[in-house]
Amino acid sequence: MEFFTATFTLFLVMDPLGNVPVFLAILKDLEPKRRRYIIIREMLIALLIMGLFLVFGNSMLQFLGLKPETISIAGGIVLFIIALRMVFPQQGGLMGELPGGEPFIVPLAIPFVAGPSTLATLILFSQQSGQTLAFTSMELLLAWAISFVILLFSTNFYRWLGVRGLAAMERLMGMLLIMIAVQMLLNGVLAFAADFNALRASAG
Repeated sequence: MEFFTATFTLFLVMDPLGNVPVFLAILKDLEPKRRRYIIIREMLIALLIMGLFLVFGNSMLQFLGLKPETISIAGGIVLFIIALRMVFPQQGGLMGELPGGEPFIVPLAIPFVAGPSTLATLILFSQQSGQTLAFTSMELLLAWAISFVILLFSTNFYRWLGVRGLAAMERLMGMLLIMIAVQMLLNGVLAFAADFNALRASAG
């Protein structure tokens, strides 16, 4: 997958614009300085978690005996579900109702930034042929940096776009993510079919 395509996919999965109203709702009772500190802290925690998963995720998959096409199919299904919820939002957002109080790790770092779909996408990218750890790390850093800037200035984005503008942007991103998820699913199915046919040919 091309560098910017992979970066854009990770950006869509992190869904920073969709998370703007969530972050604002959770942090609305805090002072602006404290709010910025929490956003910076939670985003750094999310980056650390995603980095660890990127480094050790493949070893875990090898231990479990999972193949790349399995990850592609599973990742496509997860992304498709997330994208559908972006296009047709449910009450409480993508992850349901939120706990009260000042957040720490949950729910801002996990699952709103470093969620299951993001981690599954990282594993999928790292499994692709010719994709080195350094290359995938650069894609992750760029997607994270853009998401970080959007969320750090979430109040400004909310003021500029408004509720309807943010909702429209999230639905647009959801539509794009649906197409990416379908392609990911098809790639996994085609890879599985090719392996199955090769196995049948060798057995025959």
